[in-house]
Amino acid sequence: MTQTGNNQDFDVNSAARNWRVEATAQPTPSELVTEKFASDVLTVDQLKTRLSKSAFKSLQATAERGETLDPTIADTVALAMKSWAMEMGATHYTHWFQPLTGGTAEKHDSFLNPAGDGVAIMSFSGKELIQAEPDASSFPSGGLRATFEARGYTAWDPSSPAFVIRHANGATLCIPSVFASWKGEALDLKTPLLRSIEALNKAVTPALKLFGASEGTRVTSSLGAEQEYFLIAEEYYYRRPDLVMSGRTLFGAKPPRGQELEDHYFGAIPDRILSFMTDAEMQLYALGIPVKTRHNEVAPGQFEVAPIFENSNIAADHQQLMMQVLRNTARKYGLVCLMHEKPFAGINGSGKHCNWSMATDAGENLLDPGETPDENMQFLFFTSAVLKAVDEHQDLLRACVASASNDHRLGAAEAPPAIISIFLGSELSDIFERLASGQGGRGKAAGLMGLGSRVLPEIPIHAGDRNRTSPFAFTGNKFEFRAVGSSQSISFPITVMNAIVADSVGHLVEDLQAKMEGGAALDAALADLVRETYTKHKRIVFDGDGYSDEWHHEAEHTRGLLNLRTALDAVEQLHSPKNVELFGKLEILNDRELAARQEIMYDIYFKTVNIEGETTEYMAQRQILPAALAYLAALKDVPEGSRAAAGVSREVGEVTDKLYDALQALREQNAAQGGEEVHEKAHHMRDAVLPAMNEVRACADRLENLIDFKLWPLPTYRQMLFVK
Repeated sequence: MTQTGNNQDFDVNSAARNWRVEATAQPTPSELVTEKFASDVLTVDQLKTRLSKSAFKSLQATAERGETLDPTIADTVALAMKSWAMEMGATHYTHWFQPLTGGTAEKHDSFLNPAGDGVAIMSFSGKELIQAEPDASSFPSGGLRATFEARGYTAWDPSSPAFVIRHANGATLCIPSVFASWKGEALDLKTPLLRSIEALNKAVTPALKLFGASEGTRVTSSLGAEQEYFLIAEEYYYRRPDLVMSGRTLFGAKPPRGQELEDHYFGAIPDRILSFMTDAEMQLYALGIPVKTRHNEVAPGQFEVAPIFENSNIAADHQQLMMQVLRNTARKYGLVCLMHEKPFAGINGSGKHCNWSMATDAGENLLDPGETPDENMQFLFFTSAVLKAVDEHQDLLRACVASASNDHRLGAAEAPPAIISIFLGSELSDIFERLASGQGGRGKAAGLMGLGSRVLPEIPIHAGDRNRTSPFAFTGNKFEFRAVGSSQSISFPITVMNAIVADSVGHLVEDLQAKMEGGAALDAALADLVRETYTKHKRIVFDGDGYSDEWHHEAEHTRGLLNLRTALDAVEQLHSPKNVELFGKLEILNDRELAARQEIMYDIYFKTVNIEGETTEYMAQRQILPAALAYLAALKDVPEGSRAAAGVSREVGEVTDKLYDALQALREQNAAQGGEEVHEKAHHMRDAVLPAMNEVRACADRLENLIDFKLWPLPTYRQMLFVK
C-alpha cells in the first residue's frame, strides 16, 4: 500500500519493515551485559594499545608471571592510566588498599597541577603511581608503629588491574595497592596474600616438574566467594540504634513465622529486590566482577550472590568491591544491605563460602579429579596435601575466621561448627580407604539417574553427596571453606589456605624425592606417599552430621581435634611458635607482623562487643524501659476490677523489674572494662559483658510480646524480615 503526500510516495509496508530493523538493531540485554563487562577496568587489551611493545611485555611479565617490576616503565604506564581514566571521566586518583580494619581505604588526589599564570595541567607521574604517602597513624597496627609515627606508604600492585569508581558527579581512578609502615612492615591484608601466592607457587612447581610439567609453569590459587546478605527497609534500619551502631539486632522477639516453612530458599525474587540485584550486577560487570548466581537464601530477607573463579588476589579485590556496591546500591531502592554474620537471632546467619583451588597458568585445575580419580595420582597427591595441611593447621583455619560477629554463627544450625574437619564425599573417601588398605581401585562411580517419567531426561549424578555442615568440604574440583564470615575480608583466609597447603606440599615433595632417591619409581613412590599421608591424617575426614553432639564428643575426645569454641580461643592460637615458624619460613609474615595481627584481632573483638554492650544499655534505658513504664501507667486507667488488666500489669511489672536489675548489672560490666591490656578487656567482654547483654535482651524480648504494639519503640522482626 502506498500513500501520497507532499508530492512524495510513502510506502507504509517498507516503513514498517525499516522500523522493525531499527528496533531489532538495539542491543539486547545479553549484548548490554557483554558490552558492559570490564568497561570500567583498565584491561590488558586497553594497556596493550596504550603502551609500547617493550613496556607492555615488561608489565605483563610482572602482572602474570610475578617477575620484578621494572621501575623505568612507571612514567609510561602512569601516562596511559591517566589518559584512560580521564576518558572515563575521572578527575582524581587514589591508591586503593586493604588496611587491617578488614575494609578498604582511599585518599583521593587530583590530577590537577597549577602551571602558573592561571594555567593548570592534568598530570600523573610514574613516581605518583608507584608510591604514595598516606597518614598511617589512625589505622590499626598492633604495635608495628607508635601513634606518633604517622608515616605509611602505599605501593602499586601491578598484579591487579586499575579501575574507576563512578559517583554522581564524576569518577575516581582506583589503583590497587599494598600498605606498609615506614620500616617496611605490612600494615595491610593484601601484602601477605601476595606473599602467600608466591609461597604456594614455589612449593607446588617442583611437584609439577616431577609430574612432567614444563619449566615455565606457574601456579596460583583460585577462588570463588559466595556472598550472603540481608536486605531490610531503610526506614526500619534508622529506627534501630542497634543496627546502625553494631550491624545486628541486640533486641527482637522471635516472630510467629521465621524460616520454618522453608519457602524463601530459592523462591521467586520480589520485584523490588530483583531490580536492586540487576542494578548491582551491572555495576559489578562494569568492574570486571564475574557474578554468576543470585537467589533467595534460607532466611526471610536473606539473599546470595556468587561469582565464578578468579585468581585469588583478584578475587580478594573483587570481594571488597562487591560488598561496597551491594551496600551503596541498596540505598537507591530504599533498602539497607546487612553484611553482619548474625543480624537476626533465631534464624540463619550469613557466611561467605570460599571455594578454593590451585591452577597453573595453562588453566589446569590441580584439584580436578578427572574421569578416573583413582588413577589420577597427581590429583590424589595434591588432595592428600590438603588433608595434611588442614589437620596440622586446624588452629589457623579457625583463627582466620575468628571474630565477635562470627561467634554468633559458627556452630549454629546453618553454619559449620567451630571444629575444623574435611568432607571428601563417599567416592573420594572410598578411593582413599582402598589406597590405605592396599586394595586400590574405585568402588563407587558416578552414573545416570532416572526420574520416573519418559518425558524427563536421565541426569548425571555425582558419586558423592554434599555436606553443608562441614567447615571444609571437597565439592567436585575445589574445597569449600564454609566458615568464613559474610562481613570479613577474604584476604586473610586465602593467605592461610595458601600458606598451609604450600607448607604441606613442600614436605610431601621432600618425602617423595627421598623415596625416589631410595630407588622407588615415581608411581610406586606416589602411591606409598598418598597412602601414608591419608592414614596419618584421616582423623580430619568426617562425612557425617557436623551439628550433632555425638560428633563434637568424638572429634574432641576420640580424634583429638581442636574445639576452639569462641573467637578468643582461636585468636590465642594465632601467634604460637608453630605458626610463627610457618609464616616466617614461607616469608609471608614475620614474628612482629603476626603478633600485630593477633593484637588487632583482640582489639577489634573488644571494641565490637563494647559498642554492643553500650548500645544495649542505651536502648534498654532510653527506649525499652520507658515503653514498659508507659504501658504500666496506661493500665492504671483501666476500670478497677478488670482481671485482665491486673494480670497483665503484674506480669509486665515483674519483667520490667527484672529488666531494671539486669540493666544495672550490664551498666557495671560496661564500666569495668576488665583490665589495662587489650586481651584482658576482650576476655571481659566475652565472659562478663555478653552474658549481661543476654540477660537484658531476654527481659526486653519478653516485654515486646506483652506491651501494646503502639507503644513498642522498635521495628519488630515481623516488620523487618517480611516487609519487602
